[in-house]
Amino acid sequence: MAIKFGTDGWRGVIARDFTFENLKKVVLAHAEVLRRKGLKRVFVGYDNRFMSENFAREAAALFYGEGFEVNLAPKSVTTPLVSWAVRHKNFDNGVVITASHNPYTYNGYKIKDQTGGSATPEFVKEVENLIGKVSPEREAVPEPGTLTEEDYTGEYLNAVRERVNLEVFKERELKVVHDPMYGSSAGYLRGALENTKVSVVEVRAYRDPLFGGGAPEPVEKNARLIKEKVRAEGAFCGIMNDGDGDRVALVDERGEFVNSQLVYAMLLLHLLENKKKRGAVVKTVSTTYLADRIAREFGVELIETPVGFKHINRVILERGDVVFGGEESGGYGFPDFVPERDGLLSALYLLELFLLKGKTPSEVVKEIFDRFGEAYYKRIDLPVSEEEKRKLRELVQSPPTTLAGLKVKEVKTLDGLKLVFENDGWALVRPSGTEPLLRLYAEMPSPRLLEKVLSELVKLFKN
Repeated sequence: MAIKFGTDGWRGVIARDFTFENLKKVVLAHAEVLRRKGLKRVFVGYDNRFMSENFAREAAALFYGEGFEVNLAPKSVTTPLVSWAVRHKNFDNGVVITASHNPYTYNGYKIKDQTGGSATPEFVKEVENLIGKVSPEREAVPEPGTLTEEDYTGEYLNAVRERVNLEVFKERELKVVHDPMYGSSAGYLRGALENTKVSVVEVRAYRDPLFGGGAPEPVEKNARLIKEKVRAEGAFCGIMNDGDGDRVALVDERGEFVNSQLVYAMLLLHLLENKKKRGAVVKTVSTTYLADRIAREFGVELIETPVGFKHINRVILERGDVVFGGEESGGYGFPDFVPERDGLLSALYLLELFLLKGKTPSEVVKEIFDRFGEAYYKRIDLPVSEEEKRKLRELVQSPPTTLAGLKVKEVKTLDGLKLVFENDGWALVRPSGTEPLLRLYAEMPSPRLLEKVLSELVKLFKN
């Protein structure tokens, strides 16, 4: 079996692909790349998935046996915590045993570089090229207590708190519902908001390796419980995080799901208008046109990348002046903190925005629509055959000039096929980097037009 890293790390089905034997091959290859670069300190963290702690301890033991200084998280942690620790505790690399938002049958292996960001494609390729080709330096099983197991949770939460003005959180009493989706961010939002007037009510804040029989992905189809809880509690809003805590989703005061494109627009507006940040902004090809309009108003450069935060991270590293990067999947990063997505910091920034404006989430959406135009978005995950996948390659070579009666003004093939229309709306088709699907995206200035465009898009693949 060929072990390949996808959009963010290597993921595989537990016991079939993600096995101790395959994990050993990956760790030894990773260790060899680090050794060749003269890097010695590694932090290993893990999420709440089935056997994550066992896989993490095995990975830590293998690094230890290869002569590395290793810190193993003493309990499950979020991916952003590992990223923060790597950057601020001077580790050379980080590993997170997680499959993020994938179904419970999966586990995975994420690599973080010295900055705390996703490992570059070049680094990952070096690791891939050595998988199965490296023998262990020495067989060493750490004695109980010999592995360093330092807990950075408190320090991380304090570091996140320092990014916002906590005084504004003490001005009025609010109730917020937090849904960590059985993942490792349980308790994080409550901890970050201690000694403020914001109270946190948690749902699904315990470990369930089966994730309730689904996948810990913060999307609307998985938001029924938090929507009902927000309404029942009369809460100000709801915050969802995915299984490893690097993504965020928002439910407004009415118990309605706020799509990730609008969350991107909210965070961008907050950083530019309230936090007075200035510098380049990065989005992926599947991200809202509101970003372009907000960036224009504030006179900042907007850069578009393929899907995957590793591509955003590349721009961050190359440019040095990026103040915000985010993507449609609900992952948003703030490079002056860590050049990686952070679901907790995103949540605090959203709450800070609402409190500073004195508006509810739905009122902030209305303000954005009034200032920058309406934008309605939807994504369809389409299971496809190999023949239907080939159809996408044909369309990339010969794209349509119109769709749903709209004239195409620009074609982009940076990642899949993106059609940009004269009304600023767009449609995108790209293969999933982690699952056997085509992802169909569209954003339009009206709900009716959105449904029409998506319907026509599906017909291109499913006759």
